[in-house]
Amino acid sequence: MKKANRKVTDELRSEYKRSDFGNLVRGKYAARVATETNIVVLEPEVAEAFPNDRAVNEALRELLDVAATTARLTRRSTGRARHRRAG
Repeated sequence: MKKANRKVTDELRSEYKRSDFGNLVRGKYAARVATETNIVVLEPEVAEAFPNDRAVNEALRELLDVAATTARLTRRSTGRARHRRAG
């Protein structure tokens, strides 16, 4: 079977020149898009527990509130009270 002749045809209009476009870079904005994207993929068993994105956001906000309040309530003991009692 013969391969068809492929002639390279210039698809640009005659009034355009390749030099008018400057340097073209492939994936120029790929890094910026990757840093600005905030898509999170849930595991199937976790996704079953939440019917929509609003439910996920509410649950995460509640978790943040609980974490913030419990972090303020607990303090690490310095051990001074034990030494005073034994003294």
